[in-house]
Amino acid sequence: MRQFLRLVLLAIVAGSISGCGYNAIQQKDEAVKAGWSEVLNQYKRRADLIPNLVNTVQGYAQQERQVLTEVTNARAKVGQIQVNADDAASLQQFQQAQGVLGSALSRLLVVSENYPTLKSDQNFRDLQAQLEGTENRITVARGRYIQLVQDYNTYIRSFPQVITAKLFGYAAKPNFSVENEAQIAQPPTVDFGNRPAPQPQTPPPAPAPAQ
Repeated sequence: MRQFLRLVLLAIVAGSISGCGYNAIQQKDEAVKAGWSEVLNQYKRRADLIPNLVNTVQGYAQQERQVLTEVTNARAKVGQIQVNADDAASLQQFQQAQGVLGSALSRLLVVSENYPTLKSDQNFRDLQAQLEGTENRITVARGRYIQLVQDYNTYIRSFPQVITAKLFGYAAKPNFSVENEAQIAQPPTVDFGNRPAPQPQTPPPAPAPAQ
């Protein structure tokens, strides 16, 4: 009889936990962790391409030392960051460092346009294609992670899951911010009313009569 009552009690407790969203919180939390791992994986893929890319460009454009140094230093800084995705300040620092690296890489690719021999190098073209593909993967991974975090945060803030989240110590997670947020917040300037009116064209002077 006692064993039967114990089983009934366990069933009630399990049903209560399931009904209050505990299991779903676990699943969403694990999904966020998996999404973050994919983000890190793609960023690492980009970082691994940089040394070969820098060496290839340097072989044809040694005079572009400033750009090459910027890329190398930005990559080193990214590698030194110990990011904690659950800490907003740490995530922001990580995002800023990755943004600096991305900008440096863009400048490096622009510089390469000035060297036709470099552009025709097969190794450089392969690295450039891999880098472009990695940037696309980073965009996809970041977008998926943003959605997963939004889903998780919305869920644990809803009733009755909010009670369960507080009882078990689950807090809202920080998320990636828009890198050009300040620019996006400003509406574009559109002005159709202040264009200067077209000036009337003065006809050319008549030719002088023949003497």
